[in-house]
Amino acid sequence: MSSTLPRPDGGEIPPAASVLFVCVHNAGRSQMAAGFLTHLAGDRVEVRSAGSLPAEQINPAAVEAMKEAGIDISGRQPKVLTAEAVQASDYVITMGCGDACPIVPGKNYLDWDLEDPAGQGIEAVRPIRDEIKTRIERLINEIDAKGGA
Repeated sequence: MSSTLPRPDGGEIPPAASVLFVCVHNAGRSQMAAGFLTHLAGDRVEVRSAGSLPAEQINPAAVEAMKEAGIDISGRQPKVLTAEAVQASDYVITMGCGDACPIVPGKNYLDWDLEDPAGQGIEAVRPIRDEIKTRIERLINEIDAKGGA
């Protein structure tokens, strides 16, 4: 995702905030959250996701659930969490990764207690997806209210 927006005068507008979603496998919750934030906030927010122990591929039930919501995350790949990704983010949102996420002073940390969709069918993933969407909408409102980070 682009980190800046073009301005009419040829300059660039930086995103309002940068958000990193972290879960263990970076295959379900964090990918759905990144998909929703990208879809709902567009280039206003820079979006990253990573995992402490990334999976080989994205959870197929998460892909299917997001497709039902009109968002295609099928082309994404799980990525390993790095200290650089944390450092480059204004918000770090963890989803069950425990102590694997490095703590960097000055970042906004949120821990979202969400059920892990790993190994679950689409029926079990839909409510997780819907809760993530609700939390993303609140996050966007918070970012907008703060005028960014």
